[in-house]
Amino acid sequence: MNDFLTALGLVLVLEGVPYFLSPNKMRMWVIQVAKLPDETLRKTGFIMMAIGLLVVYLVRS
Repeated sequence: MNDFLTALGLVLVLEGVPYFLSPNKMRMWVIQVAKLPDETLRKTGFIMMAIGLLVVYLVRS
């Protein structure tokens, strides 16, 4: 459970950094992402999940 909470905390830190450093650019980026087709977002999300699982597998094994 400690590993999970640590990972969750790190995700929140990494997700928050761009908003803290450059809120205006992040706002514009979010608007651009919102305009992307669902299929593009779905493929991108799948690729990110696969890379994340690969990283966890490589670190844990």
